[in-house]
Amino acid sequence: MLDEFGYLNLDKKGAKLLFQIFTEREECKATAVATNSRFAEWDKTFGDPRLCTAIADRITFRCTLIQTGTESYRFRITEAERRGR
Repeated sequence: MLDEFGYLNLDKKGAKLLFQIFTEREECKATAVATNSRFAEWDKTFGDPRLCTAIADRITFRCTLIQTGTESYRFRITEAERRGR
C-alpha cells in the first residue's frame, strides 16, 4: 500500500526504483495506491514523462480504480468532531 502517492517528487533514481518495484509486482502481487494527484500531475512527481507513463501503465493494468472524491475524509471527521463538542 502506497499512501499519499505523488506528494513528494522523486529524483530519477528513486523513480526508476519505484518503476522496478511495480514491474516486479505486476500480475503477481496486489498493490494499492492512494493519491490526491491526478494522473496528469504525475509527471511532476517522476520528473520524466516517459517514465511516468510507464509507471501509470503498470499501476493501472487490470486495476480497479476507486475514485472517492475530492474532499478529505480526515478533514470531514475533524469538522464533525469539532461540531460535536
